[in-house]
Amino acid sequence: MNLLKRPIVNPMTNDKKILVEVTYATPQKQLVIPVNVDEGITVKAAIELSGIKKEFPEINLDTDPVGIFGKHTTLDHVLREKDRVEIYRPLIADPKEIRRQRAEQGKKMKKGGDNDG
Repeated sequence: MNLLKRPIVNPMTNDKKILVEVTYATPQKQLVIPVNVDEGITVKAAIELSGIKKEFPEINLDTDPVGIFGKHTTLDHVLREKDRVEIYRPLIADPKEIRRQRAEQGKKMKKGGDNDG
């Protein structure tokens, strides 16, 4: 059966509502908050409405990057139905440097099994 999805409409104001998710994660805790918001809402407004900053007071929208489904975006980006807003934590290590170190360790290990160089 093919179901048609109609937008949720507030009968008092005739405003269309959309469902989005706001998410944040630390190594200890992950949280995804579904939020019904007005059509045309921005990333920043959806984050504020979600209340996620109460759970994670370390979130700083002035410095923390944000994205939608893993793609970086801006706080003024207008959301669409079923978008997942992601708030990213600052990196604690440079990924390029980590890969370089692993590659260097791999080269040392491949020399006939002796780890002296």
